[in-house]
Amino acid sequence: MTDSPRTVRIAAAQTPVFWEDVPGALAWLAETAGQARAAGARLLCFPEGFLQGYLTDGEAARRQALDLSSARFADLMGQLPEDAPTMVVGLIEQAGADLYNTAAVIRDRAVIGRYRKRRLLRSEACFRPGDEAPVFEVEGLRFGINICFDSNFPEAAASVAAQGASLLVCPANNMLPRPAALEWKDRHNAVRGERCRETGLWAVSADVTGAREDRIAWGPTAVLTPDGEVAAHLPLDAPGLLVFDAPVGDGPRRPAAP
Repeated sequence: MTDSPRTVRIAAAQTPVFWEDVPGALAWLAETAGQARAAGARLLCFPEGFLQGYLTDGEAARRQALDLSSARFADLMGQLPEDAPTMVVGLIEQAGADLYNTAAVIRDRAVIGRYRKRRLLRSEACFRPGDEAPVFEVEGLRFGINICFDSNFPEAAASVAAQGASLLVCPANNMLPRPAALEWKDRHNAVRGERCRETGLWAVSADVTGAREDRIAWGPTAVLTPDGEVAAHLPLDAPGLLVFDAPVGDGPRRPAAP
């Protein structure tokens, strides 16, 4: 008889879009963090660009960008629950003259690290691409981050697996024009599943839902196995919190040879 693998409970939030509404996003973040903590989650992921909205207009992005070392950002962090899980939060970061599409890793009301999106769409010209792929740990679970479009590139996930992580965290924001949203509705998990099969990583995604002007978002927010199969997911058309017990290992489960 073999022992069951040790697990860490993780969570992913499927949220509405908060467009240039940091107070509204922060209130949702704080409430969701409390729900995740009550459910026993130790790691919680939010969508790409969650805090200020996925702003790709340079003027709007700069107007809402936050310096993560600033007093203003420290004040925002001070409004979070003291006992919140470690959180991966999508936001627009300002560092000097540069803007980044960033996922901040927050623990104990402080930023312990960040991942800056490395693969940018043409529409994201206001951002500078990141050049690092840090790996983080929560209760023995090692994880790295790919933001949305990053997951289309095998090397982005491979750089996480190469550092001994077993989980790929994917903040996403797939609010798209309706024709594109329909085309991609069932393809996002398939793309992430390819990365899982290539690397042996588990993956968890957090996405937005709802409609704005001519755009619509359905998610998906899901957990994928190293075989690329969907282990758990939320319904596509409503906010929610996905909770899952992720195995803790010594690194990615290597895919079988072809």
